[in-house]
Amino acid sequence: MLRSMNPVNGKIIREYAEHSTEETTSIINKCAEAQKKWAKSGFDIRRKLMKRASEILRSKTGDYALMITQEMGKPIAQSRAEVLKCARVCDYYAENADAFLSSEQVTTEASESYIAYRPIGVVLAVMPWNFPFWQVFRFAAPAIMAGNGALLKHASNVTGSALMIEDIFKEAGFPVHLFRTLKLPGKKVAQVIENPLVKAVTLTGSVGAGRAVAAKAGEMLKKTVLELGGSDPYIILNDADLETAVDICVKSRLINSGQSCIAAKRFIVVKPLFKDFETLFVKRMQDMVMGDPMSEKTFVGPQASLSLRDELHEQVVSSIQKGAKCLLGGTIPDRPGAWYPPTVLTDVNPGMPAYDEEIFGPVAAIISANDEADAIRIANDSVFGLGAAVFTADKARGKRIAETELQAGCCFVNEMVQSDPRLPFGGIGDSGYGRELSYAGIREFTNIKTVYVK
Repeated sequence: MLRSMNPVNGKIIREYAEHSTEETTSIINKCAEAQKKWAKSGFDIRRKLMKRASEILRSKTGDYALMITQEMGKPIAQSRAEVLKCARVCDYYAENADAFLSSEQVTTEASESYIAYRPIGVVLAVMPWNFPFWQVFRFAAPAIMAGNGALLKHASNVTGSALMIEDIFKEAGFPVHLFRTLKLPGKKVAQVIENPLVKAVTLTGSVGAGRAVAAKAGEMLKKTVLELGGSDPYIILNDADLETAVDICVKSRLINSGQSCIAAKRFIVVKPLFKDFETLFVKRMQDMVMGDPMSEKTFVGPQASLSLRDELHEQVVSSIQKGAKCLLGGTIPDRPGAWYPPTVLTDVNPGMPAYDEEIFGPVAAIISANDEADAIRIANDSVFGLGAAVFTADKARGKRIAETELQAGCCFVNEMVQSDPRLPFGGIGDSGYGRELSYAGIREFTNIKTVYVK
């Protein structure tokens, strides 16, 4: 059984029967059949249906947001924003897919030669719980507009969200089996990858899950796109606007109650600003409201599960035992549910979980740097490379650091790292490979075909 539990109180929301091996095979077969026909459809048809999906998301935002909040504890205002972002990505690819996948003429000795972008077939998506709608739509909108079929193996605790997403595509008028949810535990993903009708896999999740999926897909010679963990560094230089930098840093650290791959996690501050940053940062973190995720005033809700909360606390305790100083939070509240307060650690150094590992929760690590060069060194001292940001009054300086110095897939200047349908999204190192969103994302799951006519 797959189980959804409310992290506010630990109570079971609903249990779902897993698909049997026979049911899973049938779903894959039907998706493949639907995809063959869908691949022959024109962009006008695809555009109309994807626009309809966007309309459904907008008209039922409240229903979908409620499911997100109930299943994983996201504050309700952020849940609504997530649903509306899904509508935007549907609109974006409905309006741009045709241009992104248009054939490109290339001059050669042939009478005609060009590059064509053709659908690859059925793509399996293994998705996480932290953005249960957005992670799916940022894959599904481009993949389906490219002419592919989609199978979703969602995190077990957000099965209700997964089934709602399937219903959105059906209600929008897409072929019934073109997008299907597989109700399976993680241990059965390998069997799906082995199915010859599944042509590629995309995963957003942990490094361990990424390695396992990439290994199985590699064995089967199937393409993968992986968006894994992150330990995003935010550099605050001596000429930064302190108030603005702190406000952005706090928001980034606490968005989704700290449970985001691209949340700011390591704050690297040059010495002239260090004490002032530390003081203001703690105050702003202390001001953030932790409470009922159904309240409009709440910015920090519970963690998604008790086990995740406990793992987070172990990282905090271990960091403190190894010399970090706790300036705020750091204790488990005496109340039911998976709660963890905004927490600030300072004197963070290599060898501590807060320095070396991804901290997936509302815990900030403040690190002192001697100067710009030292700050860049510390920022790059990580196995991860998803996002990074730098704060400086000198935009040229910030641009140079972002483009040429920081080792990450998404580098921002004077702003929090965030995904945008118009820009490629992805990382390097243990943060994975491949790109989602923009023109790069829709082309990932196409056959980039050379056509040569003599």
